[in-house]
This record gives sequence, structure tokens and C-alpha cells, in this order.
Amino acid sequence: MKTRRRPYSAQRPADLGGGVWSVPVPIPGNPLGYTLVYAVESPAGPVLVDAGWNHEDAWLALRDGLATLGIDVRTVRGVVVTHHHPDHAGLAGRVREESGGWIAMHEADAALVRLIHELAEGSHRNFQADMMRRAGAGSDADAVALSGRPDPPAVPDLELRDGDLIDLPGRRLRTVWTPGHTPGHVCLHLEDADRLFTGDHVLPGITPHIGIYPYDRTDVDPLGDFLTSLERVGGLGSAEALPAHEWTFPDVGTRAAEIRAHHEDKLVQVRELLAGLSPASPTIWDVAERMTWNRPWADLAPMQRGMAAGEAAAHLRTLEVRGLIRREPGAPGDPVRFTAATH
Repeated sequence: MKTRRRPYSAQRPADLGGGVWSVPVPIPGNPLGYTLVYAVESPAGPVLVDAGWNHEDAWLALRDGLATLGIDVRTVRGVVVTHHHPDHAGLAGRVREESGGWIAMHEADAALVRLIHELAEGSHRNFQADMMRRAGAGSDADAVALSGRPDPPAVPDLELRDGDLIDLPGRRLRTVWTPGHTPGHVCLHLEDADRLFTGDHVLPGITPHIGIYPYDRTDVDPLGDFLTSLERVGGLGSAEALPAHEWTFPDVGTRAAEIRAHHEDKLVQVRELLAGLSPASPTIWDVAERMTWNRPWADLAPMQRGMAAGEAAAHLRTLEVRGLIRREPGAPGDPVRFTAATH
């Protein structure tokens, strides 16, 4: 069954066949509109894939949407969270309270959730502002830091690793670790039906945000991880994709290849942009301002500029790992600067 993206008001819970259902759960104030939460049938009770944003309207949509499909939320066996972002993990804690079920998440994202719980709001703002300044944000630094953060998701009960089977009696739902969008993002392969719950990793019409935080880290390469993860998922070929946003679609391998090509093109553009700015040694913020976004830079809200800078940083880091650009030496606390590598 294939559906097309429609406004949330036009969405309805759906029986996708084979003991799988979808429930659209609204994301207040977000252009994505909704998260598709999936329920997978088992003799011991359904397991949810993601849960939606922690908001009363979203909770009612999830609870009542499941009820229209004949599922009482109190019978949910557990929630597998594809990644820790609030539109996926936000309601997992409330589902656990209602059902007594478990929450499962990859160990890398579980570690981040614990860290978020330990980080006070004031510390978070200071961290944000300092990160922006090191990226060269100037007067934008404080505005981005004041944009706030959502409540952290519930700490999971179970931590997943690549290849783990989910506790879903009578079915084979396997964890496929796909880092990039977050360090612990997972897809879930329903092997008995050759369907892949893709979370945000592979979406049919848009591409997920791939950023690096803090922007100037040198110990990670999230875009490189994402591209490798896409290649791995592409190996599943014609498996049906059940993403967390937009619509279901066949042949996950073809779409994964398209997204890889998109980012390779973007890497070329960023390198050319950087070369055109040399020898000025631009900052991450300089590059972000000149990249192509879905709206002009002047129209982006502070939080959106921060995310754009994170994505610019991720592309710069991959180019650095590939030896195509280099990071300029500088004093601690100074904005990091890049130049095109010469061979």
C-alpha cells in the first residue's frame, strides 16, 4: 500500500496489511506536520515503532488512532524508538506509563538521552552560545542559544545494538544500525514480510538533517556515517519502506541511492564554494550563509540557522576526512576556519 503526503487534517489511521498499522501523530508548529507511528501485531501485544511528539493533542491522536484500529494503548508491549528526536521519542514515556511496556533505543542514542537529562537548561544555553561563536556566528550566537529546547525523552529500558531482534513474539523484527541523522538511529527490518521501518534515515521526498554538534568536532563524521548507512540499507533492494514522515514506498534501495547522490553533489558544491572564498579562510557560518537552503538565509529563524550551520559543518567535516579541505590552526576559542587543500 502506498500513500502520498497530505496535510495532517487529511490523514487517517491505516491498516497496511500483514499485521502492520500506521497512525499519524501531529507535530505542533512543525512544517513536517506529523509523525507516522507504526504498530506491529504479535500474540503478546503490539509493538510501536516510534511514538510521536510529547503534546496532549499528539497523545490523543495516538491513543484514539490506535483505538480506531482495534488496539488499546494499554496492551502495547513496547516502543522501539528509531532515534531520540522529540517527534519520535516524545510520547514513549507516556505509552510506558499507560501500558507498563518497555522502551527500546540504540545504545548510542540512549547515552545522549541520559546526557540531556543531566544537562541543566542554563548549561545548554551556554553550550549553544559558545558553539555558535566558535562557528563564527557573531551576533546570531545568543539568538540561537535562546531558542530553547524541548523536554528530553524518557530514558529507555532496553538498549539495542546492530543486528538485535526486537522482543516481538511470532515476528522477526531486526535492528539495523544506521548512524548519521543521530549517532544511534536505527531502521527496523521486518524480515518475515521484507518491510523496512526507516525512521528518518530514508524518506521518499525529502532528506533528513545531517549535522555535527559541536560544530568543530574532529572525532566524528556523521555525514560519512550516513552515506555508509545508506549504502548498507540499499543492499535491501526492493524492500518496502515505511518511513516516519511523508508516505510509504517500494524499493528502498533506489531511494537510498538517490539520497547518496544528492549529498555527493552537495559536497562538490561546498568544496567549490570554499575554494571560491579562499584565501579568506571562511568560518563554518560563512559557508552556511552561502549554501543553498529551502529559503533565503535572511528568512531563516535563529534555530533554523543553527541547524543549517550544523549541516554545513557536517559537509565540511566529510571533505576534511577525505583530504579535500583542511582546517586552519587557530587559538583555543577562535572560530574554526577552512581552506581548500592543495595537492
